[in-house]
Amino acid sequence: DLKIACVLSGLPESIIAAACARSGQRVLHVDSRNYYGGNWASFSFSGLLSWIKENQQKTDTSDECEDWRKLILENEEVICLNKKDKTIQHVEAFCFGDQDSAKDVEEAGALPKLPVFGASGAEGVAQDPTKECPPLESAVPGAEDWELEKATSTDPASAVEGNEREVNSENESSHSTASGESTLELGKAEAAPSENSAQEPKKITYSQIVREGRRFNIDLASKLLYSRGLLIDLLIKSNVSRYAEFKNATRILAFREGKVEQVPCSRADVFNSRQLTMVEKRMLMKFLTFCLDYEQHPDEYQDYKNSTFAQFLRTRKLTPSLQHFVLHSIAMVSETDCSTLEGLQATRKFLQCLGRYGNTPFLFPLYGQGEIPQCFCRMCAVFGGIYCLRHSVQCLVVDKESGRCKAIVDHFGQRISANYFIVEDSYLSESVCTSVCYRQISRAVLITDQSVLKTDAEQQISILTVPPVDLGQPAVCVIELCSSTMTCMKDTYLVHLTCPSTKTAREDLEPVVQKLFSLNTETGTETENEELEKPRVLWAVYFNMRDSSGIDRNSYGGLPSNVYVCSGPDSALGNDCAVKQAETIFHEMFPTEEFCPPPPNPEDIIYDEDEIASEESGFSNSPEIKPEPSPEESSSRGSTAVKEHNEE
Repeated sequence: DLKIACVLSGLPESIIAAACARSGQRVLHVDSRNYYGGNWASFSFSGLLSWIKENQQKTDTSDECEDWRKLILENEEVICLNKKDKTIQHVEAFCFGDQDSAKDVEEAGALPKLPVFGASGAEGVAQDPTKECPPLESAVPGAEDWELEKATSTDPASAVEGNEREVNSENESSHSTASGESTLELGKAEAAPSENSAQEPKKITYSQIVREGRRFNIDLASKLLYSRGLLIDLLIKSNVSRYAEFKNATRILAFREGKVEQVPCSRADVFNSRQLTMVEKRMLMKFLTFCLDYEQHPDEYQDYKNSTFAQFLRTRKLTPSLQHFVLHSIAMVSETDCSTLEGLQATRKFLQCLGRYGNTPFLFPLYGQGEIPQCFCRMCAVFGGIYCLRHSVQCLVVDKESGRCKAIVDHFGQRISANYFIVEDSYLSESVCTSVCYRQISRAVLITDQSVLKTDAEQQISILTVPPVDLGQPAVCVIELCSSTMTCMKDTYLVHLTCPSTKTAREDLEPVVQKLFSLNTETGTETENEELEKPRVLWAVYFNMRDSSGIDRNSYGGLPSNVYVCSGPDSALGNDCAVKQAETIFHEMFPTEEFCPPPPNPEDIIYDEDEIASEESGFSNSPEIKPEPSPEESSSRGSTAVKEHNEE
């Protein structure tokens, strides 16, 4: 009776699994890794060290069952799947902090000892299974009535309010997915205002990073959520938002003439800005107002449809600084490759997302982007989905006559039949992907001691686009996260850099790192004033990640019609590509079903005593829906709820 078999637990696969389980299908979700999310995952510091070692060694996984081919019948053929991940390349890690006897330092709450990890290489460490292999239901945060609309607050105290995670003793582990008690203590400490914000940054050593490693949640794929984007709409519609918490990005930054400065976005920001003249404020507001309803004024852009957005901006009588802000910090598009219409659409999307949850268009999930796939996995499990980590798949079994996939064979030699199969691109062998041309993404993750733009408020979530030095090169997207996002320890910042690859990740991104940060490991030597003012990099890792988005299904030769391929993370800032892909695949399998409908309200489901007795006896039952209450009952129930809420 199994309908869906998903291989890998990335974001598109998790959304599809949740949608299928919600529509009543039986779902099996397997992943050869020992953590959820694939290349969408988040790691603690020790977990990231293990991931680095694994991808630097690239060891083959030996078959645990050598005779699985005996399960294949004469009228069947197999499509073998990859047993090792080839999506990550050129992994290079460097430690710029003080490595003061970190050899014997242990991560707080972790069993294994962590090694010294420096610029010369990495020594691996076994991952703590309670941290890196979380149970499905181990991280339900906050109160039961938590809604996404509560993400408007940027106060550090609100980030940890209601973060105590409830754990089901029957189905869940005693450890949280990405927090634990140490994270809660961190949040409480951050709730108090800092007294040393204007003083010199505290000296952070490598041993401190190792010791506080569980307070880090480091994303492999750096993303933000548009407040009116497809993913936010899906989280609200499906009620999956109750499994996660979010913070609003607090500021948009620009890098111009060698300096980082804040970009005014909203109407209030524009008129309160001190960096713009009154003339510039009026010019910017007039242009942004035009972008909101540009389709109503086609005469103003028709002549520039074949021009780039940068060329169109020059005709709008905007000053060079305003052109820079609009192009790189609001529209966030390429100077050479973006058409006028694409630029206007990107600007309008940015403006439409303003004000829904805060002064910027973006939200960030507490504990990292890796929480989002787990939220959908949790929804799938609630509706009967089965999850198996550390469970690799040997092959797809295809019927020669019909050409459809009948089953998969796992590493235990078990044959598992299903109607539909969802496979992540990285599992497909080179024989299937002969005509596929992959793009690459350059990624860097830095741990720094200061923000790229210091202000009175320490807890800032910033996004910065660094334009390329040479035309034709990609711009670099920089996302800086503070400790109140539960992604790094106190007095540090976690910085993600992302761009489409032209070379190795280090070659693409290190010039930008050198512009924004100081790589000097010695603080006592005489250096230039500019270097002293820059934030100092304590630790860094560079890697290239495969971008398999946008590949046509026909490029995968010989795949059965009931096997669907999902891509990994793309280089875009948002998650629209993953949501569109998941919805398209779901409707191809079940054209008449609604995609991720809201779950039923538990208060509307009741069981009478006879049904409960029959359920305990082993007989199945069907829930009854509560009748609509009378107006008197509704009013009394509402007043009681308000009274209880006020008493709390």
